[in-house]
Amino acid sequence: MDFTLWDIVRNLITGLQWTLALSLVAFAGGAAVGLLVMVMRISDHGLPRNLARTWIDLFQGTPLLMQLFLVFFGGALLGHDISPWAAAAIALTLFTSAYLAEIWRGCVEAIPRGQWEASATLALNRYEQLRHVVLPQALRIAIAPTVGFSVQVVKGTAVTSIIGFTELTKTGGMIANATFEPFLVYGLVALGYFLLCYPLSLSARYLERRLHAAA
Repeated sequence: MDFTLWDIVRNLITGLQWTLALSLVAFAGGAAVGLLVMVMRISDHGLPRNLARTWIDLFQGTPLLMQLFLVFFGGALLGHDISPWAAAAIALTLFTSAYLAEIWRGCVEAIPRGQWEASATLALNRYEQLRHVVLPQALRIAIAPTVGFSVQVVKGTAVTSIIGFTELTKTGGMIANATFEPFLVYGLVALGYFLLCYPLSLSARYLERRLHAAA
């Protein structure tokens, strides 16, 4: 089968859409789990704090590829067939949650301790202090590094091609094998990742400068 340039681009756009979808799911899920882990990490109680630290160390200290294999093949060993899409979404969500939790913990701890003490004098419990006083201030600090980390999430989706998830890299590999034009195909794949990641990188730098200037 002969592939025209448009055929190659059209198929790569389909793969790009799956890359974008997986990135959004992983980032949204990772943000939800990461927020919970962050709250546990700054807890006054030792058990949740230690559990959160273990969670962060586990997913930051092991390669994403190994996490992906454990989710994909581990499900089969337990008698549950997991699709490449589900395995990719779960693994990337867990990976993302650990990094976002640590990013956000640093932002929360950057808020002066006096803010906690002042809110305590208003008879607010720790949850209310966090929600009404500390998190609104930490959010301002967290925006730029959070947007910056989203670039790593997008690039991390490339690893999911190993288990057969047909995102941009996997699509490019199949087209390169069919057309025998790897330089052209992988050049277009690289361009696709650039088009996704570069605006995010620019946004992170812009937000960092703007928020720093407004501080």
